[in-house]
Parts: sequence; C-alpha cells; structure tokens
Amino acid sequence: MTSSLLMPGRRVLPGTAPTGADMPGSTAPTRILDWRHRRVTAMIGTIGAAPDGQGAGRRTAGQVEALRRAHRVISEAVRPVYSVQDERPVSEVLRRGRGSCSQRLAVLEAVARADGIPTRVRGLLVDGAFWYPRFPRMRHLVPDQVVLAWPEFRIAPAAGEGQRAARWLTASEIFGDLGELSLRAGGGFTNGDAETLFDALSRTAVDWDGATVCPAGSRDGSCDLSSHVLADLGHFDSRDDLFARHGQTLCPMARLLAEPMLGNRRSGGRTSQKPAGHEGP
Repeated sequence: MTSSLLMPGRRVLPGTAPTGADMPGSTAPTRILDWRHRRVTAMIGTIGAAPDGQGAGRRTAGQVEALRRAHRVISEAVRPVYSVQDERPVSEVLRRGRGSCSQRLAVLEAVARADGIPTRVRGLLVDGAFWYPRFPRMRHLVPDQVVLAWPEFRIAPAAGEGQRAARWLTASEIFGDLGELSLRAGGGFTNGDAETLFDALSRTAVDWDGATVCPAGSRDGSCDLSSHVLADLGHFDSRDDLFARHGQTLCPMARLLAEPMLGNRRSGGRTSQKPAGHEGP
C-alpha cells in the first residue's frame, strides 16, 4: 500500500504533454540551476568546465567526456542522502555536500549549462512502489507517485558532420549506448542497496522506455524500468518549469515534516552522523 495523503492535490494536468521538439533547452541559470553562484563556479573550476558558458564550440567527444568527468567529480563531492526538496538550488546542495539523486542530477545539469551545453528535462511520473526496496518498513509512507526530472543534454555534431543538427543525449546515455550498457556485468539498477540512480549511470543502462533487457543470470534488478512509469509528463526547458507545472512529489507541509525525519538517513539506509536528505520519494 502506498500513500496519497501527503501528495499535492494535483498531478498530471490535462492537455498534450510538451514534446522534445517544442523544448530547445537552455544554458541560462535558473533558481535551481544557479551555476553563476560562487560555490558552483568553484566546483566547475575543479572539473575543468568553462564557467563563462563559453564551451558551446566544443565537439561531441569533448562535450560527452566533460559530462562524464563532471559526473565522477559530483559522485565524490556530493554524497548520496535522502531529501524531499527537489527545488533546492545547486549552490545549497554543494554547501551541504550531500544531496538526493534528483539534486545531484541538478548539479550535473548546472555544470553542463555553465560549459555551454544546453539542457532540458523529461518529466516522468514513477510508481512509488519502485522505491519500496529502500523503505521496507515504511512502505505505507511512500507516496504512490513520484515526479522524476530526467535530464537531457544537447550535444554538438562531431567534426566532419557538417551542418548536421545537434543531438539530445539523455542522462542514461552519458556513459554509452543503452544497448551496450545493458550487456555489462552486474545487471540493472535494483534500488535496493547503497547505489543510487545517479551512481548507476556509469555502470548500467537506466532505461525508462523499455528499449533494453539485462542478460539472463544477472543480479536482481532490470535495465528496463518502463513498467514503473505511470505517465510521461513531456519535456521542459528546465526542472524549474517541470516542478512549477506539476509540483513536487510531496505537498509543502509534508516536505517540511519529512525532511528532518529522513535527515539522518544516508541513501541505502545507512545512518549518517550529520543531518541529511532523500534518494527517492
């Protein structure tokens, strides 16, 4: 049984979901993706990105490698915890040195924008049961629907491709083609141990559309996560726009109460000595 008592009063709004063709993405800072903040620019300096937003001239290989490098640095600098504040600015996440999967993905988006790589997000409404393995004794408190902002990055055409249009690379594809990633040893993402969605990107396919299968005999967990998707909310120029239209997973009062309650839980259920935040709902 999942909970709907703490969720906002509205969820999927009527009308056609915005398509990727309608959303060109942007490199502009937003309230969440505040990449001009000094804490963000300091991190960008350690990654080697261009804090002036002057990296737009880079070609495919350089841009993808920059995203991979940023992912590795963020994985080390921002430890995974639980949090229900999806709208927390990236600068505040860096100040705390910890963040949820959603917040760490936002850091990656901010770094990309600073490096001249336009980003946008695809909104997914995910079944709360997807997070049951993380909360085996608190299932009744897990919301029945979770709003997930899944980033996409506009990559410039490679040298020699002429006037070919830039392509959109999803967060799932930063470390390779989904088909290739699904064949790696270790199987898919289980959502049942210390590994987060953010960390899983570097080793396995994270497939929300049912395009892959993990090899038989792999560890528990499937690369195909499409069965957990309740609705595709469409594309948005920023996660700010997604949350403004569809709200966060929990209502404001629930977030206020839940954040301190989950504040000493590291992602994966381990206890932290410092206040923390959430990897899922």
